[in-house]
Amino acid sequence: MAMWNSFRTDARLGITAEVIAYSGGNGDEIHAYVARPASDDPVPGIVAVHHMPGWDEFYREFSERLARHGYCVICPDLYCRFGHGTPDDIAARVRSEGGVRDDSVVADGEAAAVWLRAQPGSNGKVGIIGTCSGGRHALLTASRAGGFDAVADLWGGGVVMAKEELSEARPVAPIDYTAGLMAPLLGLFGHDDTHPTPEQVNVHEEELKRRGKEYEFYRYDGAGHGFFYYHTPMYRPEAAMDGWAKVFGFFGQHLAG
Repeated sequence: MAMWNSFRTDARLGITAEVIAYSGGNGDEIHAYVARPASDDPVPGIVAVHHMPGWDEFYREFSERLARHGYCVICPDLYCRFGHGTPDDIAARVRSEGGVRDDSVVADGEAAAVWLRAQPGSNGKVGIIGTCSGGRHALLTASRAGGFDAVADLWGGGVVMAKEELSEARPVAPIDYTAGLMAPLLGLFGHDDTHPTPEQVNVHEEELKRRGKEYEFYRYDGAGHGFFYYHTPMYRPEAAMDGWAKVFGFFGQHLAG
């Protein structure tokens, strides 16, 4: 649960990573990418919820970074039931079919937490994190399913939704489940984002306050949507590394021991 670049140079650190199949929502067998520290010490678990570009290489690297910092991470393929191909091809298919259903994501996330707690190296604590649509899905899963010890929403759009934005796949705005959120929440946002806008983040924050929820929000000047994404022009290195420090600090506080 170390911060960035704080490992000892004589530490025998390592991770293992692989694609597995696990029993997801509805008992369906779906794929997941699992990265874990190569150690015998009990470690916390984290469910990594991939973004709209799909179950992609970025999320494999994202999961590995968390694993190097002391977490057993499972990143389920939320699009597994749509078939297989390149991440881009499958994401396009999912978008063309109206998106993955909220109910499906919540069920897969809840099942992933069960899988983590069943691992012999689990310390019993489980967090959930996602970026973009994955941030929305992480918050939604923690609010509806419960059973999480910490949740991190990184610029999740669609937490606050107008009536005309609701659909069969996304019938209820996640903010309307705030009463059910029992885990502390970390939120990271860019001031230049349009989804969510700073105003929508304010609305969400007011609802968290009104409900007496434990949360910490951080907002970055000069950053828009996707400022962690080093493979895109949206990348903002200083904001991203400060954001990672916030993530490690937050999970370290709530998932240790």
